[in-house]
Amino acid sequence: MTDLFADDIPPLPARDQPREDSPLADRLRPRALDEVVGQDHLTGADGAIGRMVAAGKLSSMILWGPPGTGKTTTARLLADAVGMRFEAISAVFSGVADLKKAFTAADKAADAGQRTLLFVDEIHRFNRAQQDGFLPFVERGTVTLVGATTENPSFALNAALLSRAQVLILQRLDQDALFTLLSRAEELEGTLPLTGEAKDALVASADGDGRFLLNQAETLYAANIREPLDPAGLGKFLQRRVAVYDKDRDGHYNLISALHKSLRGSDPQAALYYMARMLTAGEEPLYVLRRLVRFASEDIGLADPQALTQCLAAKDAYEFLGSPEGELAIVQACLYLATAPKSNAAYAAQKASFKAAKETGSLMPPQNILNAPTKLMKDIGYGKDYAYDHNAEDGFSGDNYWPEEMEPQTYYEPVERGFERKVRERMEWWDRKRQELRGE
Repeated sequence: MTDLFADDIPPLPARDQPREDSPLADRLRPRALDEVVGQDHLTGADGAIGRMVAAGKLSSMILWGPPGTGKTTTARLLADAVGMRFEAISAVFSGVADLKKAFTAADKAADAGQRTLLFVDEIHRFNRAQQDGFLPFVERGTVTLVGATTENPSFALNAALLSRAQVLILQRLDQDALFTLLSRAEELEGTLPLTGEAKDALVASADGDGRFLLNQAETLYAANIREPLDPAGLGKFLQRRVAVYDKDRDGHYNLISALHKSLRGSDPQAALYYMARMLTAGEEPLYVLRRLVRFASEDIGLADPQALTQCLAAKDAYEFLGSPEGELAIVQACLYLATAPKSNAAYAAQKASFKAAKETGSLMPPQNILNAPTKLMKDIGYGKDYAYDHNAEDGFSGDNYWPEEMEPQTYYEPVERGFERKVRERMEWWDRKRQELRGE
């Protein structure tokens, strides 16, 4: 009976070389885990994947990272490294019937003594019921699940599924990793028809996406360009604004770092200079706007709540007007950020609260602050004795909102600058009021 089942089991993926007419990214796909670039923190000897492969046993995992960072490739190579059968489905194109078929094949493979690595691309696109469908097969060991997602697993995946899988974060490819990919392309196809500055610009335009970089390189090879292109020629050829680097070879990341530090240091003149360097060189204005929006939350926060609004309004204005008219709105946002009061209190609070959330797990909030939409929930005490703040004196009840197993914590500490000065006064008043209400 086992032999009959074995005939139905799809074989391990063939490791033949891709066809010559395959896309460049496919022809350069790594053949072993040590060929994967930019993810040494996972695939290295001390990384989570490296340790699992060394032990010869994989646990279910979620690979979380941006496009073009090697999630699919890593999953396939994992199966090869430990001798597992590899089966892949995509949540974009698959439904319940496809899942049942995959689990049936995995059951047959298990009967034949072969383990299955089930790779689920875009796993976050499955609904909650479909995600729940994985649980019994993962628990029984029928499959080792490797899901890939570009979305935050905390929001995109069920808690039950997350509790059974390790989340591994793949990083955007840095410049070294992207240049490694270009070098491999040139070993295979020959020297790219680009000047050194244009090659720098091509790498910067990829924004950490290795697949995009190789696709752009393939376009250049196919065009049979006779003379090397400079950055301006590259931008014109690809119909994409590509950053130009001056004679000092200040790169994309150096300039965005200089802009960020100048804003943080409240130097509007230097901030304008570095932003102008990027925009006049051909940097994508929306990339600059994304960095400004991030800065508004990270380095200003509630010291001036209008900072974030100014940046989002600049984004809307740029999308409405386009270049060059819309770039004035970006300049306005830049000046606003540079001259605004600074505070990283929100940023520090995020890091501290996220750390505490990971350490405390699934502690229940107090029952009195839980909603009770059903009779059963009311009967077991949900919502009982809830203090409605609007009915309290000064609109403040001073109730305790922390899990019983936790002491009240302090994550957010406003600074004595800008609007946060008023927020600090308000929080101090609440703290004194709590002490009065508790007789302390």
